[in-house]
Amino acid sequence: MPGNRVDEFIKQPRKSLFILAGPILIAMLVQTMYSIVDTAFVGRLGAEALAALTFSFPLFFFLMSINSGIAVGVGSRISRFLGAKKKRQAENTALHGIFISLVAAVLIFILGKIFLEDIFMLFGAEGEVLILGLKYMNIIFMGIFFMFPTYIFNNIFTAQGDTKSPMIVQISALVMNMILDPIFIFVLNLGVEGAAIASVISFTFAFILSLILIRTRSYLKMEFKSFSLDLGQVFDIFKVGGPAMIMMLLMSFYVVFINRFMAHFSINHVAAFGVASRLESVVAMPIIAFSFSAMTLVGMFYGAKRYDLLRDISWFTIKIGVAFSALIGLIFFLFSTFFMGIFTTDMTLITIGAAYIHINVLTFPLMAVGMITSRIMQGLGLGMPGLIINLTRIVFVAIPVAYVFVYIFEYSYLSIAVAMVLGGIASNIVGLFWLVMKLKQYTHSNKVIDL
Repeated sequence: MPGNRVDEFIKQPRKSLFILAGPILIAMLVQTMYSIVDTAFVGRLGAEALAALTFSFPLFFFLMSINSGIAVGVGSRISRFLGAKKKRQAENTALHGIFISLVAAVLIFILGKIFLEDIFMLFGAEGEVLILGLKYMNIIFMGIFFMFPTYIFNNIFTAQGDTKSPMIVQISALVMNMILDPIFIFVLNLGVEGAAIASVISFTFAFILSLILIRTRSYLKMEFKSFSLDLGQVFDIFKVGGPAMIMMLLMSFYVVFINRFMAHFSINHVAAFGVASRLESVVAMPIIAFSFSAMTLVGMFYGAKRYDLLRDISWFTIKIGVAFSALIGLIFFLFSTFFMGIFTTDMTLITIGAAYIHINVLTFPLMAVGMITSRIMQGLGLGMPGLIINLTRIVFVAIPVAYVFVYIFEYSYLSIAVAMVLGGIASNIVGLFWLVMKLKQYTHSNKVIDL
């Protein structure tokens, strides 16, 4: 029978970080492998198909942002309740998260059907690229009723210190997707639509598997018959999750703007940026794994009032994240042409993308610090710091600087990568200062925690 793992984590906090991060990292690796394979398959259909997928990235970011916001609010609250040994309240929070995710799926499906074409045109898609993008996303929207609750199930497991169960779900679904992709894309000759159908089938499978595991492996038991809607719970979830949701939405708009800046040069620049973005997901793997693990541990230590462990695991995670991201960045810098060649045989795209990667790798350690700092704050029940950190990086620095570089100074597309580096530096200054001030509050704190 699964149990509360708080005491186990308190005994070995640093080891626990790796115990939690390991399964997440494995699942992320498989997910990235799928992403690479999926893009490689679609890339064989031509630049237009690849560009259509690139224009769809912001919409995927949007769906992920909704999921992530709800999940972060739910997960932070669950881990703090478990740290305080309040199991019943943790279970009630989990039920509210599932309910909110289903409501969000219905609303997004309706809005997506109404405004999808307008959104693609706003992004700058036109002609055959627009047609392919609409076909792809219309099918993807059919799967959000399974994708949304599955994402919440996975984070319910993670919040209680079980990262193996979501790993099983993600790996199983992604392996299925990798198998189905070539069948639907090439064998059945469905092209971009085939990639979307394969994804929806995988979403459905993941949902069914999650339901099975939540009943057999979860410490928290969720009986829907005992669910009673509590608007106070909903408010508390969105107090942390709302800013996290907006933070992820910023990433979506960020990609939209970068796509439009790249489109100023050519459709090849858009396609090359899409490939480079896929490669960037590799460095995000260990960062995401460690940041979510840190959020769980920080929440539990906060609930248990172990502020000494809270501070230690925070700084330790940041150091680990910077080390991993810097190493991956070095590998990408040295072998950028090789990695671009995985996705496309078009030498124009390879040349454009490789030059972009040579500058973009400087953002990797900066991304690690920003992401981990934001998750630590969310573990403390604070959603706003992460939002401010990303506003600084994206809205206040990266986008306006890139606009000036491209449209006013008429610099090359590489200036966009420089703007991203400057945004990362500015946001790190804000985030680290905020974290230092917040952790100092717990140095001699005996305050009573209000969950």
